Amino acid sequence: MIDKNISLEELLDLIPDAGNYLSKKNIKCLACGEPVWGTLNSESKAKGFSDADIDGFVDDLNKPVE
Repeated sequence: MIDKNISLEELLDLIPDAGNYLSKKNIKCLACGEPVWGTLNSESKAKGFSDADIDGFVDDLNKPVE
């Protein structure tokens, strides 16, 4: 299960398509070519997202792929 404190590196290892999802939110990540090693929470906060937004990202990323 994904939580907001997961590192972006681990997130991308678990869910490779998370890079596309994060890119759409303007959150750069390893898959996008940016050498970011922070957490989902820290990188989302750096882009101005609220705690509620980040909780939504976590919910989205924990949904099964259809």
